Amino acid sequence: MDSRSQSLLLRKIQELSFVAVDLNLFLDTHPGDRRALEMYNNVHRDLMQAVRKYEKVYGPLVNFGYSPVMQDSWTWVESPWPWEIKY
Repeated sequence: MDSRSQSLLLRKIQELSFVAVDLNLFLDTHPGDRRALEMYNNVHRDLMQAVRKYEKVYGPLVNFGYSPVMQDSWTWVESPWPWEIKY
């Protein structure tokens, strides 16, 4: 994948993360809203799929052992940092 594809996928992750946090905050004050919970679960699923796809190709997005690609080796420093990607 080229840098354009990388930046588009990273942008999608950022957008999904924003929506997930927003829905999380909404659910904090409206815990019984089934529609919001369903939306959150769908967004979270899409976010995790996008993160796995990104990390499989470009390397981990976060450290502290949260990235599945970091289980067998320390690859955190081998790829450009997310803020070093040219948009």
